[in-house]
Amino acid sequence: MVDQPTFAVLGPLQVRAADQSVRIAGTKPRLLLATLLLDANQVVASDALIEVLWTGNPPSSATANLRTYVSSLRGVLGAVEARIAAHPSGYAIEVEAERLDLLLFEDLVARARASARTEEAAARLRRALALWRGTPLGDLPASPVWDARLRSLTQARLAAAEELIAVKLAAGEHTSAVEDLRELIGEHPYREDLWQRLILALHHTGRRAEALHAYTAVRRQLIEDLGVEPGQDLREAHALVLAGERVLAGERVLAGESMLASMPVPVAVPASVAGPPPPYQLPADIPDFTGRAAAVAALTRSLSAQELAPEGPPSIAMVVGPPGVGKTALAVHCAHAVRGGYPAGQLHLCLGGTDATPADPAELLAEALRALGVGDAALPPTVHERSALYRSLLAERPMLVFLDDAADAAQVRALLPGNGCAVLVTSRRRITELPGTRLLELDVLPPEEAEELLGRIVGPSRLAAERQAALAILDSCGHLPLAVRVAGARLAGRPGWPLSVLQQRLADESSRLDELRAGDLEVRGSFERSTRRLTSEAATTFRALGLLGPASVPGWVADAVLGRHRSEAVVDSLVDANLVRLDGTDALGQPRYRLYDLMRCQARQQSGGEAERQALARVLGGWTSATGHATARLPTTLFSLTPEEPAPWSLPDETLARLTSDPLSWFEAERQSLVEAVQLAAGTGLATSAWGLAAALVPYFDLHCRFEEWQLTHRLALDSARAAGDRRGEAAMLRGLGQVCLYQDRYAEACDMLQRARTIFRELGDVRGEAISICGLGAASQFSGEHLRALGSFRHALAMFLAVGDRSGEAYARQAIGRIYLSLQDLRQASRWLSEALRLARELGDAHREGCVSMHLGRLHDLKADADEAMRCQGRALDIFETLGDRHCGAYAMQSLGGLQVARGERSDGSDRLRASLAVFQQLGDRSGEAASFQTLGELYRSAGRTALASNYLHRAVELRQELREGAGLR
Repeated sequence: MVDQPTFAVLGPLQVRAADQSVRIAGTKPRLLLATLLLDANQVVASDALIEVLWTGNPPSSATANLRTYVSSLRGVLGAVEARIAAHPSGYAIEVEAERLDLLLFEDLVARARASARTEEAAARLRRALALWRGTPLGDLPASPVWDARLRSLTQARLAAAEELIAVKLAAGEHTSAVEDLRELIGEHPYREDLWQRLILALHHTGRRAEALHAYTAVRRQLIEDLGVEPGQDLREAHALVLAGERVLAGERVLAGESMLASMPVPVAVPASVAGPPPPYQLPADIPDFTGRAAAVAALTRSLSAQELAPEGPPSIAMVVGPPGVGKTALAVHCAHAVRGGYPAGQLHLCLGGTDATPADPAELLAEALRALGVGDAALPPTVHERSALYRSLLAERPMLVFLDDAADAAQVRALLPGNGCAVLVTSRRRITELPGTRLLELDVLPPEEAEELLGRIVGPSRLAAERQAALAILDSCGHLPLAVRVAGARLAGRPGWPLSVLQQRLADESSRLDELRAGDLEVRGSFERSTRRLTSEAATTFRALGLLGPASVPGWVADAVLGRHRSEAVVDSLVDANLVRLDGTDALGQPRYRLYDLMRCQARQQSGGEAERQALARVLGGWTSATGHATARLPTTLFSLTPEEPAPWSLPDETLARLTSDPLSWFEAERQSLVEAVQLAAGTGLATSAWGLAAALVPYFDLHCRFEEWQLTHRLALDSARAAGDRRGEAAMLRGLGQVCLYQDRYAEACDMLQRARTIFRELGDVRGEAISICGLGAASQFSGEHLRALGSFRHALAMFLAVGDRSGEAYARQAIGRIYLSLQDLRQASRWLSEALRLARELGDAHREGCVSMHLGRLHDLKADADEAMRCQGRALDIFETLGDRHCGAYAMQSLGGLQVARGERSDGSDRLRASLAVFQQLGDRSGEAASFQTLGELYRSAGRTALASNYLHRAVELRQELREGAGLR
């Protein structure tokens, strides 16, 4: 079986799709891709990428150029469905192990090691070695940035080849093993251990003369080329052959047991000289360890003894992540996978980083030294002396050192060996101060791995019988491994329970953590061990963030929580403690943060005091002020009704100006957070915040036809305002809901809500609010065909706008009156009112109002039979709406323009515009516009002789108008 992954770096760089080579043009894009692939699924720093692309001499525009190369590479890689993700510090290519030869090679080797000396192990090693096509990235200019990685890859290939030889020897395939050894010696002629294996292999198969000849050959080579005699191990192998003997040590080297066996074979040593037994302190492996294939491969690669230089610095791997994510389970599992490479032993120390008082380095060193055979009487008195002795002892016998639950870098630093060892650290904190550390951040399990873990605990058949309940349980657990294990343990202990029982218990967030407890396994306790060491400000921020819902929030929210600016250090401390998750950067360049689902439950349960309530009010004030600032920059803000009192907190003006410089982008980035903020305000009784924010969102919802969110926020805020006795808030929300009903052709509901809003505004003496409500009632009358009633409403509203000096309201009312006269076929009056409305719109700089008036003027000129001027006006309106991004009004302009084109004989272009407008109306739920488009298209198809299609379209137009009459309460 020959694997052909999508990406290949174990030889010339190669990208394949559908068995065809994908061309990556240019040296720099190829260098960029190669660098990302060498550390696939990990962030590669921008500085490192720049160094690869412009070795030692980057241009001043290097960062911008790098972004350009990444963008072009993304376009090419779209064909192979690969993703390059941007991170604050660099970029990462996301690729599954089976799609990159490097990762596939490491995965196959790791699985071979787990299979011991079996035929399955041999098959996997053969597959792994077959992936090599030559020198890694041999077709590209070498880069010093790659050196360490390429060196480790070469060493890994050599180790895999040696392991395959060991498997062959164990299986009795001596001849094949000898051939492989000779091939390896050809590549590495001075490797004495390979010559030793060859000599013993030949001796083991009865080829004594060849074994002696091999020794003679290597001795001559070492003397002539290097001027040295063979080392002790090689001389001992020669002596064994001469004596015709076999000993345990020789057999162990021959069989390669030091690489594959889970424990080294002890060599008999006289009791008089035996030292303390090697420490084998690893905790038991996890029997049902599930998933994490990429993390396992990366970690075992970092810890592999073959990766270490005997005289080099220790290899340090750090596993970090939030509480309950499975850091220790992964570390233990990987430590067991590589322990065969550390026959001198494995140390395990628990550092107590989440205890009230973390372990003292002096006591930890004493524990380690005792394990290494140092008696209490011989323990040095100071930390410095103990650390020096510890390093000296490990220098003689390199080990795997497992440091679990580290508190900080200082605690770990005292326990680092001097050289030749591998160090595995777990911590809830991001410890990044230790040079050369490979950091592996764990997240919650992917859904399929969480399901597999639960199935292993409760039994696959039981899970399959109630899979939907199982998936709901996993969602409630947030796919957090500890929570999944606790849920599984509870179900395993209650075999008579249907899974739906636990599903129902976990559905309530307020009691969810109470349910996630089984014996000494407890999710809440695990969380509390992380939160109890927080500063007062960090704890307040953590609790307040728990109230803000599952959506990510921008960093300024912490400023609002604490009531001060520049609180980045507080947020950073929560991120470093893995209590708050950095959720990337949005389109505005803001870092986004969120809590893990169960962590949010914990934070909510700890909140509820006055401090959190005040913090929440400030956050909502920040959202409201930012929304108002962004709304003011939208193309239309007509009929905005907001609270009179200022928001309790606001961002600095320069920050608001920067964030909302592109208001539509800001709204798109924050839309989910804004809707959840309204829900939160309504749910916590902050009525003014709820309806003020909901009202501030209306211009954006109107511009982008976000009717569902408009209705949701307004209904929540309406209930909140009524509960608080806030009459102005109640009226504003009724007016907004009435407007949505108008857009959705539900005229009876619209009239009811608008009339109630008008009554409340009149009782409050709010002339502008009442005039706005009257305009809504006028629109409902017009759309229902009651033109004279509508004309009266708009004239009444105009008088009120004039009385309060609202020129925008005046422009709208004049346009509405002109629209009524158009419907009444009074073209002279229509022209008068529309011309006045157009003048006002231009004076005010209101492009949106100008577009609306232009559309009606186009209709006026059509009725006057001035087709050219009608087309010009409709084209002007369409241009305005498309520039502003108003798809709804743009669809009406498109519909009118299409109708004019059809009338002029431009049937193809007109038909295209009509169909485009129809698609928009259907998407937005505008049945009135949909009916008009169906009618015009039906008439077009009928005139073209396509009677069947015309009949369908005209019939649909009749149906829609009937639905509209029923919805408006008409018969």
